[in-house]
Amino acid sequence: MTDLVKFGVDGLVDVLKAAGEPTRLRLLALLAAGDLTVTDLTEILGQSQPRISRHLKLLGEANLIDRYQEGAWAYFRLKQEGKAVILVRTLLRHASENDPVLLRDNERLNAVKRIRAERAQAYFSRNAAEWDELRRLHVADEDVDKALIDLIGPQQVDAFLDLGTGTGRMLQLLAGHYRRAVGIDASRDMLAVARANLDRSNITAASVRHGDIFNLPLEAQDFDLITIHQVLHFLDQPEIAINEAARMLRPGGRLVIIDLAPHGLEYLRDEHAHVRLGFSHQVMADWLKKAGLDVEQVHDLHSGREGGHALTVTIWLARDPRLLIAADQERQSSPVLAGRA
Repeated sequence: MTDLVKFGVDGLVDVLKAAGEPTRLRLLALLAAGDLTVTDLTEILGQSQPRISRHLKLLGEANLIDRYQEGAWAYFRLKQEGKAVILVRTLLRHASENDPVLLRDNERLNAVKRIRAERAQAYFSRNAAEWDELRRLHVADEDVDKALIDLIGPQQVDAFLDLGTGTGRMLQLLAGHYRRAVGIDASRDMLAVARANLDRSNITAASVRHGDIFNLPLEAQDFDLITIHQVLHFLDQPEIAINEAARMLRPGGRLVIIDLAPHGLEYLRDEHAHVRLGFSHQVMADWLKKAGLDVEQVHDLHSGREGGHALTVTIWLARDPRLLIAADQERQSSPVLAGRA
């Protein structure tokens, strides 16, 4: 049984004050289901924007919700960590599923998500032909997925980060492998697709944010596992993105890069915006070493197709060695007791 979270009287009263108002409790229930804007919330609750904004401000001051900017839009969601959030989630679990107010809110939430999904699908459909053409060139997604899952192993990680998350596919694939996750992408259109996919899969432990892969809007050393999936070949300076990813790793954390091996398909530069025509084992090993990471495994996945238009996908697994270094230093400094076998 999970230990109960303990509060002092003042702290307990502060959380209950923040959550113990009908509109704010409804907001917390909605934000526990995913990312929403003020516009989304006004449509669902039928209240004015200034009123909703005022309640969100109070919830933010109580450290119950996250707010992050995406261009002209601000997104909100229930925090994933913290004593106060644990208490709020307990309160929400005790709310009746048959409460008419919460049922109506949930119906309107589903309507907002349907509209979001339709917009995302329209964008996805416009670009699907291009993505399908690229997929036909290299190894099947299912084979890459299986190799990735085998590589990272069955043990759940605390915090997962997917850089260049695109449609949120890695967040969906690894949903059973993390306690919380964040996906970062520079395309707001792709983030709309990712949010719709997370909604459809009912994944609430993951969120997506707009951000620059070279200057991430996140706390350093906060993630146990990071993936960069088919992103680096679009970048002028992939090594800078690798350095930034390494900065996000906790001691002992792992970085997985999935990208193309060297190839000669020059048309991918003009027609599909590829800047780099794949990466050799040596080049990637040098970049990872300069970022302070140790390469642990490298796997090449061949498409099996004949001819010069077949692409090979490579998976690199690297680790932040600081935890191992600290353990080695501790063992070396420990005195050896005489007479022990």
